[in-house]
Amino acid sequence: MTSLISLYDFAVRQVIKLDALLPIAARFLFAAVLLVYFWRSGTTKLGDGLFGFLSPSTGAYAQIFPKTFEAVGYDASQLGLFHWAVVTAGTWAEFILPLLIVLGLFTRLASLGMIGFVVVQSLTDLYGHGGIEHAATLGAWFDRAPDGVILDQRAFWVFGLSVLVIKGAGALSVDHLLTARQGRALPASA
Repeated sequence: MTSLISLYDFAVRQVIKLDALLPIAARFLFAAVLLVYFWRSGTTKLGDGLFGFLSPSTGAYAQIFPKTFEAVGYDASQLGLFHWAVVTAGTWAEFILPLLIVLGLFTRLASLGMIGFVVVQSLTDLYGHGGIEHAATLGAWFDRAPDGVILDQRAFWVFGLSVLVIKGAGALSVDHLLTARQGRALPASA
């Protein structure tokens, strides 16, 4: 029994040495699974022309404020500065925050921002687009089916982003380069 415990202890110590790979793996999986998803979503919200990033498309208002946009007859000119600011900031966030995460620049802050984005996105999907009325959209935990869009999929998104908030970007990141240049000693997983 003692040799089994010693073997287990040895194996655990070897796995702990891989701890520095966790944030790098989290960023890689974010890039592989969610980067293009968010960027494509962001492109649907851009307006026409060179300054389309300042003039959101009508689809942007329909996606972010579905009930309000319907109430004004799908006329964006009937919405105020608040609606424009939220839609514009949300659109920019879909491009900027994922890019920061992939580069490993301001990773903790960008990941926290993405968690907030996912929460708002999920609430909009549930209450703005009526997903709460469809059990399959919300999903359920402990139900043997891992296919719920909100409770299942987005819980994993938030978990991966939480790893980055807690552990930082890892050694292969701009954050690591910047802190090394500054001579500041952050934990190895910064």
